[in-house]
Amino acid sequence: MSNKVRIIGGQWRGRNLVFPDVQGLRPTPARVRETLFNWLQYDVMASRCLDLYAGSGALGMEAASRGAKSVVLVESEAQVCRQLKQNTELLTAKQVKIVQQDVFRYLAGNAEAFDLVFLDPPFAKGYAGQAANWLEDKLWLANHAKIYIEVERQLKLTGLPENWTLLKHKTAGEVAYYLFERVV
Repeated sequence: MSNKVRIIGGQWRGRNLVFPDVQGLRPTPARVRETLFNWLQYDVMASRCLDLYAGSGALGMEAASRGAKSVVLVESEAQVCRQLKQNTELLTAKQVKIVQQDVFRYLAGNAEAFDLVFLDPPFAKGYAGQAANWLEDKLWLANHAKIYIEVERQLKLTGLPENWTLLKHKTAGEVAYYLFERVV
């Protein structure tokens, strides 16, 4: 059975995104997304966004709905990618590109600079720190890029790039979420 997540702002406000029932896929809760996009209200318009571990696509599609110039959704699970493609077609989201690939394989490829990155890896795998460092080391970030990281509440985020400044941090239920800015 499929699940739904609602877009909360922008041109597709109120539209539902369907996503498959896949183990480990947990969309960012609506109130967390609302807080995040309040934090980012001046950063989304005309931005280039990268949504790693896209899952339901809720973060990237929310950014597209709010005026992001381009959004790349990276997801390794084929079934999830098929549904992401259907959702983008349903919304005629031409600025959204879906890449079916492992995140680290994607980050090992040819880098392009993104203004906004959503990093919401599966819980209990330890991917957040490594992916954060690959984003920085492999030149995936524009100057002053904003990086959102969502992890399990009990995880201590350590070993992140030294030039990232923590702007905001909150917890909600089992989730801890952070907004960083890359300072050059």
